[in-house]
Amino acid sequence: MLYSLIRPALFKLDAERAHGFAIKALKAMPAGKAEPLGGPLETMIAGIRFPNPVGMAAGFDKDAEVADALLGLGFGFVEVGSVTPLPQAGNPKPRLFRLEEDRAVINRMGFNNGGAEAAGVRVASRGDRPGVLGINIGANKDSADRIADYAAMTRIMAPYATYLAVNISSPNTPGLRALQDEGALVELLDGVLEARRGKGPPVFLKVAPDLQTADVEAITRIAMDKGLDALIVANTTISRPDLASAHKDETGGLSGAPLKPLALDTLRSFRKASGGAIPLIGVGGIATAQDAWERIRAGASLVQLYSAMTYHGPGIAKQINKGLEKLMRRDGFASIAEAVGSEAA
Repeated sequence: MLYSLIRPALFKLDAERAHGFAIKALKAMPAGKAEPLGGPLETMIAGIRFPNPVGMAAGFDKDAEVADALLGLGFGFVEVGSVTPLPQAGNPKPRLFRLEEDRAVINRMGFNNGGAEAAGVRVASRGDRPGVLGINIGANKDSADRIADYAAMTRIMAPYATYLAVNISSPNTPGLRALQDEGALVELLDGVLEARRGKGPPVFLKVAPDLQTADVEAITRIAMDKGLDALIVANTTISRPDLASAHKDETGGLSGAPLKPLALDTLRSFRKASGGAIPLIGVGGIATAQDAWERIRAGASLVQLYSAMTYHGPGIAKQINKGLEKLMRRDGFASIAEAVGSEAA
């Protein structure tokens, strides 16, 4: 209710300024408690117990400033970043656009962040506070060796992360998505896993939705061969469905409601390719409990959102989780795990 009253004022601000205001507001909030384990929505993947399946996607908290505040809003897990080895300013502004008529966002941020050293200090300061913290790692735009960047980020962040997310799916760093190609992906994952040396946290891989069937099959095979712990499906899209907003022709990655059909289809493709042998995390266009439930039934063990909070406010995680409990009961499932991939049953 409160957010519906202040949203018109926020939407008069430039989108990036409004995002900065949201980060400041969360930093000023009293620290809330992370969701407790043991509830009806608890699920487990990669040896990690998640109190509920609804997470904050990477991109909102790029510099790991408000992870605990987000956990206090009811998210079952928070993924910070993307963090790169060195600080970088990202792409020129303006680079973040609301498409209000479409309930969407286009961004071309370009991995803007304060770098590994600053983020490392923040995540280290959390100590042993409860809550699942994913750290999304990337490479610097001007790096001469991007695979070395990912290996370095793995070594730096592994001690502080519940899981690491290797992000090769952003459309806003030139050439980054080429790391999804078969040969490059094998080399990249070998570097990351060697840097982790088998002792660190689980490793997830975040992929793009703009993939052909052969790409899906190759990525799935490599991920399983390398023993990755999960795939995050999917990042923003460079495709453009029919859009109504004046910002529809801006370059960058499209997220929000128009991404939902493509992200769902891509998730189904990865589920088919893997046969359920590797956990999937669904992201892209999720704004309601029904959206989340559809993704779970299609094969996602967990879901993430970001753009939807722009339109629905900070109470969205609790709203979705409340709705998921009702949908589980309605459909006769005792747990999230039981429902994963059940649409094909």
